Amino acid sequence: MKKTNPNPHANRNIMFLTYGVLAVFLGLMLYFGYFLQVKSEEVINNSYNARLDRFADRIVRGHILSNDGQVLAETYVDEKGEEIRVYPFGNLFTHVVGHSTKGKTGLESQGNFYLLTSHVNLAEQVIHEISNQKNLGDDLVTTLDVGLQQVAYQALGDRKGAVIAMEPDTGKILAMVSKPDYDPNPLSLEASWEYLVSGENDQGQLLNRATQGLYPPGSIFKIVTALEAVRENPSGYQDYTFDCSGVFHLEDYSIKCYHSTAHGAQNLGLAFANSCNGAFANLGLQLNLDSMYRLSEQLLFNSELPLPMAYSKSSYNMKGGASQWEILQTSIGQGTTQVTPMHMAMITSAIANGGTLMKPYAMDHVQNAAGEEVKKFLPSSYGSLMTAEESAQLNQLMVRVVTEGTGSALRDASYSAAGKTGSAEFEAGKETHAWFTGYAPAEDPQLVVTVIVEEGGSGGKTAAPIARKMFDQYLLR
Repeated sequence: MKKTNPNPHANRNIMFLTYGVLAVFLGLMLYFGYFLQVKSEEVINNSYNARLDRFADRIVRGHILSNDGQVLAETYVDEKGEEIRVYPFGNLFTHVVGHSTKGKTGLESQGNFYLLTSHVNLAEQVIHEISNQKNLGDDLVTTLDVGLQQVAYQALGDRKGAVIAMEPDTGKILAMVSKPDYDPNPLSLEASWEYLVSGENDQGQLLNRATQGLYPPGSIFKIVTALEAVRENPSGYQDYTFDCSGVFHLEDYSIKCYHSTAHGAQNLGLAFANSCNGAFANLGLQLNLDSMYRLSEQLLFNSELPLPMAYSKSSYNMKGGASQWEILQTSIGQGTTQVTPMHMAMITSAIANGGTLMKPYAMDHVQNAAGEEVKKFLPSSYGSLMTAEESAQLNQLMVRVVTEGTGSALRDASYSAAGKTGSAEFEAGKETHAWFTGYAPAEDPQLVVTVIVEEGGSGGKTAAPIARKMFDQYLLR
């Protein structure tokens, strides 16, 4: 009988199918490994994952601690075995620590997985399992500084606004205050929660203004306008001149300086120090608008922020072809531009850190109930928002704000400082929002502070003194 040769095409198809199945299998294995090492905690800790809270059936939620070990949140177990989440500092850390009673916010949400994970020793776990007792959850140690937080809280007083302090070279968030606030302790009481979410309550206590509040930046946006001028004319930007009469007129439009102050002859450095609206409105007319839009995107406007907590996106809309009025307004931080205090703190941190933005974070490490470290969170770079030379040029401009301009509240300090004040209009007939963003010491930045006081008027008179208290607390203690 004559033998037939197997079909070579069929063999080739079988081989391709085999290799294809093998490739899919290897791909799945690689993704599975990636998921376990990189994505698993993020998915498990997702606020939509209801199964995570089932960990609470066998674990007592861990503590949240300040950077020096003070208790910011803890779980108290009463005589009946009922667990009550307690916040010893009351309103002080409301927004950054958050709450875990009516949903979870702040670090209570961000660190939920760690707080409901237990690394007590194996023998203790076995004993607890046999005796039907819960294990103690791990503690989350934060980067938050109680002293700085208290100074920020007291300095802001009963005014609406926000204060942020962070290390520019690490990204550690040391303080974050938002007002109005609330006491998270009685949230388990229905009446307390109902008042906060009631339509009759217009104070917005649940909003973290530091990361979610969107405001016109006003004159602190002149940092961006100045940076664009430096980029377009790196060797000649200092030659820019403007004669300020207090009001800048262009056809039917007029731009006033704060209180119509006539600044006289201004170069870019003086105009920045004096926060001269006329000089910057006129400067905006000379800039490449498409290039400025690209700069805004590089500075993370209209973009996701490398921030592991709830936030709002800042917005910048002006492009080439904009009207003269839009150019005049946008160049001085008005118009449709909106920014969060946290975003401005990040831009300021990049300037202070030679152009490199470090990702902000508030979780330092996780430790078990015995105080043994089980996980460490390390500083991480997002990348460069500007060159080192550009950051140095902005630093020179921001130092002049303190030494000869609107930042006079910091002028007599025993340390050097750099910053930018701002007064942002937001509604006709109402006082302007007061801004300050800056850092100290100017030659070796250790702390960045960003402040906004709603309807606070002058940034130099209202926001800068708050920043001064923060720098004093951190640098002189």
